Formats: sequence, C-alpha cells, structure tokens
Amino acid sequence: MQSLAMDLRMLSRELSLYLEHQVRVGFFGSGVGLSLILGFSVAYACYYLSSIAKKPQLVTGAESFSRFLRDHCPVVTETYYPTVWCWESRGQTLLRPFITSKPLVQYRNELIKTADGGQISLDWFDNDNSPCYMDASARPTILLLPGLTGTSKESYILHMIHLSEELGYRCVVFNNRGVAGENLLTPRTYCCANTEDLETVVHHVHSLYPSAPFLAAGVSMGGMLLLNYLGKIGPKTPLMAAATFSVGWNTFACSESLEKPLNWLLFNYYLTTCLQSSVNKHRHMFVKQIDMDHVMKAKSIREFDKRFTSVMFGYPTIDDYYTDASPNRRLKSVAIPVLCLNSVDDVFSPSHAIPVETAKQNPNVALVLTSHGGHIGFLEGIWPRQSTYMDRVFKQFVQAMVEHGHELSNM
Repeated sequence: MQSLAMDLRMLSRELSLYLEHQVRVGFFGSGVGLSLILGFSVAYACYYLSSIAKKPQLVTGAESFSRFLRDHCPVVTETYYPTVWCWESRGQTLLRPFITSKPLVQYRNELIKTADGGQISLDWFDNDNSPCYMDASARPTILLLPGLTGTSKESYILHMIHLSEELGYRCVVFNNRGVAGENLLTPRTYCCANTEDLETVVHHVHSLYPSAPFLAAGVSMGGMLLLNYLGKIGPKTPLMAAATFSVGWNTFACSESLEKPLNWLLFNYYLTTCLQSSVNKHRHMFVKQIDMDHVMKAKSIREFDKRFTSVMFGYPTIDDYYTDASPNRRLKSVAIPVLCLNSVDDVFSPSHAIPVETAKQNPNVALVLTSHGGHIGFLEGIWPRQSTYMDRVFKQFVQAMVEHGHELSNM
C-alpha cells in the first residue's frame, strides 16, 4: 500500500508539472479549470495504478527456473507500467511501429541454398567491434525470427539488435523466403508449421560458430515457428535457450479473434493484403499449382491460408494446417530453457488459448503474462520511443542465459 501511495504521488506530480507547462491561459489556466483537470488526473492516476499497472504472471514448470529468472531476469517480476495514455490492446499494437525509433543497423547479407533448390536470405550484424567478445568464434550469436510478413527492417528486430550490440553479441536475422527482396528459385514460400528452412538456418549458423553460445528469439509468427521447431527436434537442437514474444498459441483461436469485425477492420484485412502482395510478386512461380486469381480475392488470413498456404504445403484441409501450425501442441516437448512473453489482452492471441497448464508440466518453459501490452506492443513511459517492456525482457533474458545459464543445470 505504501508503494502504491508513492506511485500515486509521483504520477500526480508529473501530471501537475506537465499541465502547468501545457495548459493555456483562460478557463483551463484559471484555478477552477486547473482544479478540475488535476482532480480528473488524480482519479485517472488512481484507476491506472490500481487496475492497469500490474506485475506479470510468471508461470514456470520448475521452481528452479522461476528462481533463476527472479535472480537474473528481474524484469519479469516487476510491475509493468503501460504508457498512461495508450494502454489499450489495439492502441498499443497499432502505435508501436510509428512511435518507437528505428536504430540504424548495417547488415551483411548472405544467401544460403536449401535442399529443394531454393534460397534463404540471412541478414548478419557481426558486431566486430564488440569490446566484450573480440574473438568472433566465442561471440554469442542470437538468431532472430520476424513476424508474419516481417523482415530484418522491422523496428522490433532493430531494437533487439541494438540491445544485443550493447551486450557485445552477434545477431543474424532469418528472413522467410520471398519477403526480403530476394528471388524465389522454387515455387515455395513459408509457414509456421514447416520447420525445414529454420532447421537449415540453425545448422548453418551453428556450423559457422560451433563454440559460441547460440540463442534464438522469435516474434509473433516467428515465435510460433521457433516453438514448433523446438517441439519437433527436442534436445537435438544446438540452441542453448530461446525467447518468444506475442506468439499465437492456437491458430484456430487466433483466427476467430481476428475475424471479429473491429479486429478484421484494423488488422486482419491489412495483413491479408500484405500476404497477397508478397506472393503476387512471385506469381509466375505458383500458377501451375495454385489458382492465384482466387488467392488474390481472399478477404481474411484464414481465406488466404485456405487458398494458398495449406495448398502450398500439401495439407488436405485448412483445419489440418491450423492444427499442425499451433505451437501449444508441442510445448511439452521443448527441451531447452524458453521464455514466452504474452499479453493477455492481445487480440492476435486470446488469453484463453495460452497453454498455462501445459507450461506448468515442462521444467524448461516459463510464461510471462502481462495484463496489457497488445500484440508486439508493450509500450511504457510517457513517450515510449527508445525502449519497451518487451525489449527489457529480451535483453535481460539473453544476458542471463549467456552469463548464468550454466546455473540452471546445477539447480
């Protein structure tokens, strides 16, 4: 209670100072007007501190993992204070790409071949000036997986690279086939159920730096792909740990939520057009196996997946594809430490579909569930340009695993 009162006083003082500088002379500058505004501000501050700002729920399959996170990744047990003027799920989701900065990153591109004759574009940030790890062979490597139509240019990816640079680590971004400007050499794109390309990338990166600590982080669909890979391959992965952010745990529940009228208008239709645009660039590669005119008439992600993705990867029905794509089915088989950050107000991943009970049964899994944050939002501070709660979780977790991960095996 004492902490709550202190938070309230601090927030009220900040609001008062802000209003003194911003409010114009006139009614709002008068004592009555200012009193009304301050009264409303205090009431809002009380509501915010009592109902919005909350500690995340930490769900782990082992007390040892929970203790490790409390000791070395304390952000997951601290109160998350969403941006006071933008804590609603859709607002957080929509505004993050426009509010947060885009750190400048110089990539080194590499195209690698796949078994079917295709190619995958990797964007490397080598961090050769790392003062902590001057020996490149020992420099920790973080593999980053963007979302559904994302690439290495997304702001959340750039922030992860910037934070990794501060830690002295090297990053490599796995761009899904055909989305980063490279040509498709075979009539195949990507989906979160098929992990063959990710397996190729993981093997390739590990073969280059076999002695370096190797971790991965996936965002949204990238996280779904990463979890499906970890669930399929089990303990055979060379990754020592992984983190996921805003994962869609159950593809059926995700689609149902995104097809609600407002969510369809704000998110679903736009993402569908992005998917259509990405495959239409390579239209000539698919005309023999897929009715592309029918694909281009899709009005939702589900319709796109039914007409294109499920056909591309040989699933009999869309339900077969969505069943195979849902990472909640494979969480029990994950064999390395994984931290999964989700917001329970994320319209892309409804809270009722988060596999809390399954996570409790796997000692390698930790779920961090915030009350607010939206989808890849997690904005905090008055003007959240430089950092988000998601960024802080990423930085503390990868650093904890690189520097203290050996402690987990001894707990």
